[in-house]
Amino acid sequence: MFAFIVKRLISGVVVVALVSMAIFVLFWYGPSSPAQPICDRETSNRCTPERLEVYERTLGYQNPVWKEYGKFVKGVFVGREITIGATTYQCDAPCLGYSFRTKQPVTEEMIERMPATFSVAIGGAFLYLLLGVPIGVAAARRRGSLADKALVSSFLFISSVPYYLFALLMWLYLTVKFEIPFFAETGYFPFTDNPAKWFSGLFLAWLALGIFGCTQYTRFTRGAMVEALSEDYIRTAKAKGLPPRTVVYRHGLRAALVPIVTIFGIDFGTLLAGTIFTERIFDIQGIGWWGLQAVYGRDLPVVSATALFSAVVLIISNLIVDVIYSILDPRVRLS
Repeated sequence: MFAFIVKRLISGVVVVALVSMAIFVLFWYGPSSPAQPICDRETSNRCTPERLEVYERTLGYQNPVWKEYGKFVKGVFVGREITIGATTYQCDAPCLGYSFRTKQPVTEEMIERMPATFSVAIGGAFLYLLLGVPIGVAAARRRGSLADKALVSSFLFISSVPYYLFALLMWLYLTVKFEIPFFAETGYFPFTDNPAKWFSGLFLAWLALGIFGCTQYTRFTRGAMVEALSEDYIRTAKAKGLPPRTVVYRHGLRAALVPIVTIFGIDFGTLLAGTIFTERIFDIQGIGWWGLQAVYGRDLPVVSATALFSAVVLIISNLIVDVIYSILDPRVRLS
């Protein structure tokens, strides 16, 4: 187990390094100068070639790409100085750069937005499983019945609607049209300031993620349970006279959870990387919305930082999934 985790961590570091190189090179050799956005912003869209050259020189874009990438990697571990125009900033480790838009360290801005994104992701993922798995198990136990067909059909209809439209309609009807008091004010409010407001501000976002996400988990759980309940060891357990609940939940569900855990690990990592539509619709100042604003504003340090954060989160999620995989299914060997 320990050797497996070490190998996966090493491979994860390699993947993060490759992702950071790819992002750096793409920005460096993009269709326009990487210094163009900051030059336009600082000069109120009156950036001349001479001024652009000054920003390119101070930001290091006239140096070889490998040299500037080395400075970037060094800054992650020991910090570095960043010069934007005539101002020099001291960026402490781990330094991911300074935002062109706010002139603040990217790492600090990311840390400020992590609680909002983590709150959305954990609540939404909890509802994924809380709703999807029990409904899928119930549908599998009643395979072919009217209730099973109604559940499958209704969830198929919901999942066919684009998520951004589903979430937007929930917000428009529950918050704007009907003005339900509990959903009146959406957004992220620090838990330490007001736990009740934190819960009410995020509940509609959790509900949208949970209802939409549980549709696929219901289908996955139902399919996995139908397959598991048809195995020989399940028939043997029934022949021994074990109670139906024991057969279904102790033997059948444990085997059915293996593919569900794999899908959940990837989905949860994606949620942690930033739920762009959810944060934008429900006015949650998280990493997803932050990255979207950076794309609109061509804030390259922020865009690269969010991409790196997404890669790290997905790698860690996959590692955790592999470990849980071996616990749920002893036949899996981590070697």
